[in-house]
Amino acid sequence: MSTPPSSPSPSAARRVENHQPFLHDLAVVLRAPLQAWSAPDGTIMGVGAQGVYLGDTRVVSDLTCEVEERPENEHVERPALSPLSAEVRSAQEVVFRRLVTAPDLPGDPLVILERTRAASGRGIRETLRLRNDDDHPRTLPLRLGLVTDGATMSQVKDPRLMLAQDPGRPGAHVEEGAARWSIGERGEAVLRASTGTSTSTSTSTSTSPIVPEADGPVVTWRCILEAPARGAAEASWELELADPDVPFEAADPRHLLPAVEQDADPERRAARDLLARSLADLDALRLQVPGDPARSFAAAGAPWFFTLFGRDSLIAASLALPVDTTLAEGTLRTLASMQGTRIVTATAEQPGKILHEVRAQGMEMAASHLPPVYFGTIDATPLWIELLHDALDAGLDPGVLAELRPRLEAAAHWLLEHADADGDGLLEYIDESGHGLTNQGWKDSDDSIRRADGSLASGAIALAEVQGYAYAAALHAADLLERGGPTGPSSAELPARLRAFATRLHEAFHARFWCEDERGRYPAIALDGAERPVDGVASNMGHLLGTGLLDAEQERLVADRLMDPTLFSGFGIRTLCTDNGGYGPLRYHGGSVWTHDTGYILRGMLRAGFEDEARVLARGLVRAADSFDQRLPELFGGQSADEVSAPLPYPASCRPQAWAAASAVPIARALGLL
Repeated sequence: MSTPPSSPSPSAARRVENHQPFLHDLAVVLRAPLQAWSAPDGTIMGVGAQGVYLGDTRVVSDLTCEVEERPENEHVERPALSPLSAEVRSAQEVVFRRLVTAPDLPGDPLVILERTRAASGRGIRETLRLRNDDDHPRTLPLRLGLVTDGATMSQVKDPRLMLAQDPGRPGAHVEEGAARWSIGERGEAVLRASTGTSTSTSTSTSTSPIVPEADGPVVTWRCILEAPARGAAEASWELELADPDVPFEAADPRHLLPAVEQDADPERRAARDLLARSLADLDALRLQVPGDPARSFAAAGAPWFFTLFGRDSLIAASLALPVDTTLAEGTLRTLASMQGTRIVTATAEQPGKILHEVRAQGMEMAASHLPPVYFGTIDATPLWIELLHDALDAGLDPGVLAELRPRLEAAAHWLLEHADADGDGLLEYIDESGHGLTNQGWKDSDDSIRRADGSLASGAIALAEVQGYAYAAALHAADLLERGGPTGPSSAELPARLRAFATRLHEAFHARFWCEDERGRYPAIALDGAERPVDGVASNMGHLLGTGLLDAEQERLVADRLMDPTLFSGFGIRTLCTDNGGYGPLRYHGGSVWTHDTGYILRGMLRAGFEDEARVLARGLVRAADSFDQRLPELFGGQSADEVSAPLPYPASCRPQAWAAASAVPIARALGLL
């Protein structure tokens, strides 16, 4: 028998852990920009990431449901609730089941409380259903409660900020039968509750509202579920959330599920199940610019990156192209509409540059503070060009090219005039603001760029994979610009300038990036501020496959190195090899396996003709997915498959995450499902 959770208390102190909140053992329902994280039994206790969020604001920190002791039964032992199971029906719906026990109930589990929690574009709804398979009627009095909150995502993610800033909780009040409280300066949360239907073979009763009570930040409401013999009783509550300051709203789902033949092969069945779950997750992550369905995209991931991220949204749309060009079209339009137009050091904006992220409040992280609209990324602009090119090849309406041509020209000018700050022929980055991201490729943690001995690179960094993105983007932009003819004198010169840029980049890369160790030659992870190769062996080189920057022999060298046991764990490609001085299997970018990283490499292998290697990687990710309920996370442990039977979770990893979900598409292609 479990002890019922304590009711929310208006005087309860915030419970803050001493680490970034863990997610691997939590349940979630979401429909971007809303999400609700709870313990596996559905209870939300305000610990770590638990809570209900709208955008980057946690609007509820605690949510409890317990059996209430009734005065007429004060001398009778009240029923108890014990967790039974949680069923994830989709990203948007989870059913929490609890066994109801009482002294007068038989030994068999005949009475169950089901709580079906669902997320929509408007809010969170929960239906409580008492299922009674006993021959006698059963009554269950319940008391539900929540605590309002106003904590930001920065504060939730960083316990130090939570303690230092101690965000306030808005007071709730009851009006017109509903509890209401504010979200930020202009938003509002509204809670309504009602009893539902009691059913048996011959009777039913209609619903009636339940008026909640409010005491400061604490809202409580009560219901009595009276289930007839072999019948059921229901009650429900709905939390509607709205805030005009949240930059994006829910987009209409696509319900994509490509026709995949039924197959008796267990591996192909597992890949099919992974594809179905992943595409549904991508649907739940879709956002759009308010009122503009043409500008839709996938939020990067829940809970931390539940908004527009240039790189993440572009890569997710790119990986998903074989099954959906609409995500690419919306992503291209969204980012084009927010393209940089001027030089602003504080935000890293530059003319023609594609942004990194958009938030209502910005993001605070240790020594960094990112403004609400931040451009600190070296790779989003070439990735935007590449997505436009690949989407057109995949069947995107050619009219989109004409529509976005001015944006393409601007992106091309950024590549030529801003990406190579020191004129050495390569793309590099350095944070000039003093409060932005130190590293501005996809491995953007402070300790991600390491030499073979584990020491960290410093200064302006030129990443290997970014040179591949830029090389392909320059050539493809030149081709695309020639399709429609020049629009002016400067436009006429662009294709030739872009091809000359690509030629110079190719020469610079091959003159400076190649390293050699006892296993042979390989591209360095980067060049440092002194333009020396950062000789750590890392997954970055895998993103060069299929870009054209390497010749066939060099691609063979890279493919072989990636499949070496020091990089391939059996489940995926590690971000850093095991013999690096800084390797740790659960280091964020220093030995873990990132799903999209392996998925992107897998796709590159298919493009480069390494189909056997691609199948091996696909099988590794399918095997990993079995351990994560067919929802591949942002990242997981880099321990070898010879060491562990299932990959270890990275406790704070996002799930679902857009580019991880989209990786199911190249997996399916490698295994012959698409």
